Amino acid sequence: MTMIEVRWHGRGGQGGVTSAELLAKAAFLDGYKGVQAFPFFGSERRGAPVKAFTRVSTEEINVRSQIYEPDVVAVLDSSILDLIDVTEGLKEGGKVIVNTPSKASKLQLNRGHVYTYDGTGIALKLGLLVAGLPVVNTTMLGAFARATGLVKLETVQQVILSKWSGKAGERNAEGAREAFDICSDL
Repeated sequence: MTMIEVRWHGRGGQGGVTSAELLAKAAFLDGYKGVQAFPFFGSERRGAPVKAFTRVSTEEINVRSQIYEPDVVAVLDSSILDLIDVTEGLKEGGKVIVNTPSKASKLQLNRGHVYTYDGTGIALKLGLLVAGLPVVNTTMLGAFARATGLVKLETVQQVILSKWSGKAGERNAEGAREAFDICSDL
């Protein structure tokens, strides 16, 4: 296997950086030897666009740069699609996973195999809120597991439960499962 590179797009406070880190932990637990997760902040405030990155490999990873040609793009907030080209640099055959209630066929993206799921709806239903706003990072991890097969849903849930204890962990793990079940490329 070659290295898989993931670029995360979201807004400050949605958990994109945490998503990148939890994916790296899940990949490590699933047997990958090389994992990296790191953020890139422009304006560091709640609601501002943010990017984060994850690399996963069967071998040690020696590169330390941002990811300019991702294999997968994860979009935590579909309103970002109106601001930037999230598919910029996406490799041929790459995947784009978008948190939106819209069907994948309705999105006007210029490249990539597109998957969608309603992570915001799941977060609202399960009470996954911070400061009254839905946090969709754990739902994205479930959708990511479905769309890519890179990590197992059970491992994603395991790292979620190790990050948050009690009811919060259980609700977040349930959110990942629900997103896994509804993520679709139709």
